[in-house]
Amino acid sequence: MRDIEGGICAPQGFKAEGVHCGIRKNKQKRDLALIVSDVRCTAAAVYTTNKVKGAPIAVTRSNIADGYAQAVICNSGNANTCNADGELKAQRMCELAAQYTGVDAKDVIVASTGVIGQVLPIEPIEKGMPSLSEGLSYYGSGNAAEAIMTTDTVKKEFAVGFMTGGKHCRIGAIAKGSGMIHPNMATLLCFLTTDVAISADALHSALYDVIQDTLNMVSIDGDTSTNDMVSILANGEARNTVIDNTESDDYRAFKNALTYVMTKVSRAIAKDGEGATRLMECKVSGAKDKATAKTIAKSVVCSSLLKAAIFAADANWGRILCAIGYADAEFDITKIDVDLASSKGVIAVCRGGNGVEFSEEKAKEILLEDEVQILVRCNDGAAEAVAWGCDLTYDYVKINADYRT
Repeated sequence: MRDIEGGICAPQGFKAEGVHCGIRKNKQKRDLALIVSDVRCTAAAVYTTNKVKGAPIAVTRSNIADGYAQAVICNSGNANTCNADGELKAQRMCELAAQYTGVDAKDVIVASTGVIGQVLPIEPIEKGMPSLSEGLSYYGSGNAAEAIMTTDTVKKEFAVGFMTGGKHCRIGAIAKGSGMIHPNMATLLCFLTTDVAISADALHSALYDVIQDTLNMVSIDGDTSTNDMVSILANGEARNTVIDNTESDDYRAFKNALTYVMTKVSRAIAKDGEGATRLMECKVSGAKDKATAKTIAKSVVCSSLLKAAIFAADANWGRILCAIGYADAEFDITKIDVDLASSKGVIAVCRGGNGVEFSEEKAKEILLEDEVQILVRCNDGAAEAVAWGCDLTYDYVKINADYRT
């Protein structure tokens, strides 16, 4: 397995592009993205569990109910959520993608991201389609990644190469997500492509399982978005034997590669949290079972008090124990050990549920790094889990206080 260039265009047979069409006022920001496969793909997706769902989710669910798709169209700047004409607009976006690419409108995944509750103007999208389709390129992943960004400060674009079935295969990803992020099915927009030949059922199984230990372990602010969606297109251009057995070595190789890519996406989302200055990673080990490990890890990264302390590089370890203590799981708090770690070293702050003497100066040096680890040992078994979050800063409030205006 190796990191490769190209993002969603790294797998064979995928083109992409992103342009500014006019949904966003800033003409320097791309706001419309398109991804197209040369051939029809098996497809899978997972969606937000928020009861309020963006109109594109309903349309996408219907379009890929048969397990197939060939293109993705996505706008930023407007979520197309809570609008009476939302589904009609989402369907129109699919029709436009079909008109300008030749794919079937029912084979289009559609997504939107941005402000909730504002009517999506379709005219800019109609006007932008000629340049969007004409610019489609096997090297267009970067432009598409920019076009789906909202408050993101960096592009989130990854790709991995690996072997399965004796063939060189690839998975690519672009994602957006910086705020309104909480572990509850997807928590962002993420579009994946692969040239692996795999059945729709096996593809969905892999995507669903991988998300439980990656994107569902990310939290920025505790808010689960209305428009969360992760989708994947698999066009089979690698010419491997079709993977349809979830117990096979080929399936495991694919799933491992997907986990690798989605872990990179998850870390990038957390590190680019709105106003964030530090990535916060909680690693739980020695738990009696996986569910307990995950619950503790998520409880820690979701703590607003701890996130504020991390912003100040304050080794207020009592906030860690507090967050562990209200985790909805059964464990013995008197067995819990906690260390703080970064590239500057590791320092013990708690043993057996009690504090230990440590150097505040050394702890601050550790916590001033841009990636900080909280290491929790339960000393009660062999299960482990990882969750990702970020610090809570003044800028988070500034960004979200006037996000709409």
